[in-house]
Amino acid sequence: MTRKHCFLVFLVSVSLTGVIETQPTHKSLKPQRVHFQSRNFHNILHWQPGRAAASNSSVYFVQYKIYGQRQWRNKEDCWGTREFFCDLTNETSEIQEAYYGRVRTASAGIHSAWTMTQRFIPWWETKIDPPVMNVTQINGSLLVILHAPNIPYRNQKGKNVSMENYYELVYRVFIINNSLAKEQKVYEGTHRVVEIEALTPHTGYCVVAEIYQPMLDRRSQKSEERCVEMP
Repeated sequence: MTRKHCFLVFLVSVSLTGVIETQPTHKSLKPQRVHFQSRNFHNILHWQPGRAAASNSSVYFVQYKIYGQRQWRNKEDCWGTREFFCDLTNETSEIQEAYYGRVRTASAGIHSAWTMTQRFIPWWETKIDPPVMNVTQINGSLLVILHAPNIPYRNQKGKNVSMENYYELVYRVFIINNSLAKEQKVYEGTHRVVEIEALTPHTGYCVVAEIYQPMLDRRSQKSEERCVEMP
């Protein structure tokens, strides 16, 4: 092989190597694990950076759409964001609709392909917080008042809207006798006001509660303990 031919082979090799090396860079920018997390209909899109996008110079672009629509919509507040999440609560307010989100990365003038979520239906997938609970002593008994969490949207009169408007909710109330360190369920039902009777005087008790959704066979975490000392 002549010196001229050797030089041409070298140039071709360099050129091919350059092409091969840019492809992994493009692919490794692509966001990973793009998914929705939803709590009380606060719907947040989350993702993780690709292998080559961990630097501070990477920015992310977010789009969303309703299932069946062809046109994607830009989320302006998350267009060029450096965060790894984007609040799409207002864009996904029709809770029984199905939505998609997608994210792409840009870094050093290179754009990744889009990474899309699975289909997201807020009504099916949102998780409910524990009930808000107040405990008051009344004549040797404990009066427990429960409230379901509110959703992030208000009604036409500007008032808060409860999760009870969208699901059948069952409240479970548990009492803990501090001297025995034993938890006992004392109520399960739909009433939001529960009286716990037949308590031992001069004994400390703690009360916790949770919410159960029968249709989805799903329950919330338990609330924080509310503790009292009986007179």
